[in-house]
Amino acid sequence: MTIPKLALRLVCLVPVTLGPKEAPKEALKEAKVTTLFSKDLPDVPGKEGLMLAVEYPPGSSDPVHRHNADAFVYVLEGSIVMQVRGRKEMTLTPGQTFYEGPSDVHVVGRNASQTKPAKFVVFLVKEKSAPVLIPVN
Repeated sequence: MTIPKLALRLVCLVPVTLGPKEAPKEALKEAKVTTLFSKDLPDVPGKEGLMLAVEYPPGSSDPVHRHNADAFVYVLEGSIVMQVRGRKEMTLTPGQTFYEGPSDVHVVGRNASQTKPAKFVVFLVKEKSAPVLIPVN
């Protein structure tokens, strides 16, 4: 699978909502995901490094999911709220970081603002054949 197709599949798997109340269809916006870089890791057979830029529109959020990867997040703009199961919810601002392990379930991922976008970079270390995102019920 090519990187552009992989990025498109990620975007399709990450529906975003405006919160617990049902929002009008015209108000729902999806996260914009852009693949920045992908590289096989020769010292770790079968693994790749994948760098993505993610932009959350105002008020958007992710569904509960996991990555089956080591995921390193760096906030560029705005503020985002992140939480993995069993850990405390964190609000991150530009320059701050967040980590998710391969077995973590990401229970909160959202833009902290209802009026401003948020942007961050995610660097994943994952199995080459593994999907980027796996929805969890």
